[in-house]
Amino acid sequence: MGGGEDTAATEKVMKFSSQEEYGLRCLLRIARPGGKAGLTLPEISEAERISSFYVAKLLRILRRAGLVKSARGKIGGYTLSRPPDQIAVGEALAALGGRLFESDFCTDHTGIEETCARSVDCSIRSLWRAVQNVVDQVLSKTTLTDLLRNEQEMSSLVSPLVQIPGSPMKSAAGAGAIQARGSGPSD
Repeated sequence: MGGGEDTAATEKVMKFSSQEEYGLRCLLRIARPGGKAGLTLPEISEAERISSFYVAKLLRILRRAGLVKSARGKIGGYTLSRPPDQIAVGEALAALGGRLFESDFCTDHTGIEETCARSVDCSIRSLWRAVQNVVDQVLSKTTLTDLLRNEQEMSSLVSPLVQIPGSPMKSAAGAGAIQARGSGPSD
């Protein structure tokens, strides 16, 4: 890249909200083995370095989604509603913020017109659908138990999960075309 170009735009591939990130961190804190029966809101807040107010908001969302349960009293606190190997990351992210691409996206983002100018033939919509399918594949196969691993183990676990059945990119011609476009001197 040239000296004056903004590299920040090319380095940011995808964004997740702080609600999704911190919500997952709270779930993982609760899921950690070896702890007491339930963790209190202040314990989670202190361990994850997230404000008590925000942790309370996140735990309310997670409780309403059926991912955590709370108990009052001396031995109360928050626990997972199911074992961590039965809670998919996709389920947690859906509760915390939703999907990247929803089918109603095009009707909600039409520009200045009532319907999008590309509503009949949209290559962008096809791309977002494919990206969402890949994300869904990975997130539906990844559980909280998986996320309790260290980073190297997790990388080894998720790398073989991405498969696009019937994708033209899987064919030799498709893969070669994409590779040829991405291997030029301007990259």
